[in-house]
Amino acid sequence: MPNNYTTDEVLTRGVAKILPSKKSLEELMHQKKIRLYLGIDPTGSLLTLGHSVVLRKLQQFSELGHEVILLIGNGTVKIGDPTGKDSTRPELTNEEIEENFKDWKEQASKILDFDKIEIRRNGDWLDKLTYVELIKIMGKVTVQQLMERDMFQERIKRGLPIHAHEIIYPLMQGYDSVVMDVDLELGGTDQTFNMMMGRTLQKIYSNHEKWVLTTPIIDGLDGRKMSKSYGNFVALTENPIDMFGKIMSISDDMIIDYYTVLTDVPTDEIKKIDLSIQSGDNPMQWKKQLAREITKMYHSEEEASRAKVHFEDTVQNKQIPDKTPVHLISASSTTVLSLAAGARKELSSSEVRRRIEQGAVSIDSQKYTDPNQEINPKSGSILKTGKRDFHEIKVED
Repeated sequence: MPNNYTTDEVLTRGVAKILPSKKSLEELMHQKKIRLYLGIDPTGSLLTLGHSVVLRKLQQFSELGHEVILLIGNGTVKIGDPTGKDSTRPELTNEEIEENFKDWKEQASKILDFDKIEIRRNGDWLDKLTYVELIKIMGKVTVQQLMERDMFQERIKRGLPIHAHEIIYPLMQGYDSVVMDVDLELGGTDQTFNMMMGRTLQKIYSNHEKWVLTTPIIDGLDGRKMSKSYGNFVALTENPIDMFGKIMSISDDMIIDYYTVLTDVPTDEIKKIDLSIQSGDNPMQWKKQLAREITKMYHSEEEASRAKVHFEDTVQNKQIPDKTPVHLISASSTTVLSLAAGARKELSSSEVRRRIEQGAVSIDSQKYTDPNQEINPKSGSILKTGKRDFHEIKVED
């Protein structure tokens, strides 16, 4: 992350909204170093470019010299933020939470400099709340205020249940702001209600103004919201070839948004790229530059360059790469699904099945669309499981 970000850029670029206003927050930041935080859910998950938007924003505040806190929600996770899903997530032990955070931290370290960030856990105060203290917190707001959340209003319209523990979740998240006495909280737009509850509670408890900054939810590779459930994401730990290739698959109208929120390319340069695309220039060159820029950020200049060459050879020129990984199988008779899933162990079975049914899987250029079809692959055959994914089959003797 470069050190030449200005306060105005940090409060503008990659920002959805600042409440109550950008102007008042900017004035405060010119007066003093502020205290801010981002709360994370320690359930353990694969971090994607979608997650990187708010993580990059947190790091930018750190680079400006402000006091940055990363809050692990090991207390609130025991309640569970309402999602609207029928099933509730299993309760985690403290040991499981810490193990999940180690994995999260390893991924996030590609963006965050943990030497400059304080790590806190809200279980340190939420787990110690007495019955009387909890009732007092609940007495600070009305049921009507808690029920204003869009998600709850939607459930009421659809006649779906709202459980009591779901209503108090925003209160517990909001209480974090009271305890840490912060000036600002960061989060995605989907967390606006919870963060504003913290603003309400801080005014009640300490008459301390708290700002809320939301970052946008970016679209995934298929134009829908980036989500692991949709399979349209790019993981921060994606290998360079897949990262480059996946970014190349986005639609042209997403290029500028990706440059803006996912890279450090100067704003003036992004404006020139936008003008070039708007004037009718082929956007391919800018998409390649975007893919290279992002791949370089999470890997290296050298690996990004190799990924670019690989993309041009395998996708644009339809060549088979010189260095193709070998997929060793123990029997000559198998199914298309078993063969492809064995070669791409990082993919779920449902994702492999989807690729087969969509015609993305072939052996020696022959496509297979039935996952259950019996086949007898031979040693030396080339298995293709996507535009950039090649494996040489080797059958054990």
